[in-house]
Amino acid sequence: MYDIEEVYKEHYRIVYKYLMCLTNNADLSEELTQETFYKMIKKIDTFKGKAKISVWLCEIAKNLYFDELRKNKRRKKVELDFNNIQSDSNLEEDYIEKEETENLSKEIEKLDEDIKRVIFLRLNSDMSFKEIGQVLGKTERWARVNFYRGKQKVKEGKENEKRL
Repeated sequence: MYDIEEVYKEHYRIVYKYLMCLTNNADLSEELTQETFYKMIKKIDTFKGKAKISVWLCEIAKNLYFDELRKNKRRKKVELDFNNIQSDSNLEEDYIEKEETENLSKEIEKLDEDIKRVIFLRLNSDMSFKEIGQVLGKTERWARVNFYRGKQKVKEGKENEKRL
């Protein structure tokens, strides 16, 4: 069978990062990660081993997140947090970096939901395109194509913004 503690240690980071991609909220991601592993413990006997356990856990996490969205009917946005800026850092550089990150996030937010998920999973987790396809119920090729399309649309959006 599975050593629950070992599964938790091995896969906690992947599940948490996946949920951060979906929620953009550290507290909610932490809460849903804990709930994911709680559900895993309750449902471990239903795991058939056809996919990696990390894929199965991300599927549980995704379903919990969608349940949360249905409950709240809104997603929280990431806010610029000046409290996290270290006192010895250059405030101007930090602001510019955060602004660039925010602009990139805005471009990604404009994309279709599926493409957004592929991009966030690819950039923020250790998942392969095959695993991303499995988590999203699609093929590896589909995940690759949508990642490429998303990158192209983000580049186009940034180029259009520079022209303005």
